[in-house]
Amino acid sequence: MDIVKDSRIALIGIILSNTDHVEELNHLLSEYGQYIVGRMGIPYREKSISIISIAIDAPGDVISALSGKLGMLPGVSTKTVYAKTK
Repeated sequence: MDIVKDSRIALIGIILSNTDHVEELNHLLSEYGQYIVGRMGIPYREKSISIISIAIDAPGDVISALSGKLGMLPGVSTKTVYAKTK
């Protein structure tokens, strides 16, 4: 991964409550793969949801675009937290 000048570090939290659109979600994540530092997924079977966290290092507009596209998928909720770095 190349370090991008003016990049930001963020964590995108994803709650997936409908697996019908998991293929689209994975496709979006692969499109932005060059910026993704790490990914962790936790299936919460008792509640029939999946919890996914994405660590990303990218320009702010790229992070916003990915988070927005993910949040537009049916059954997907997202929240983005930015690191306080210089």
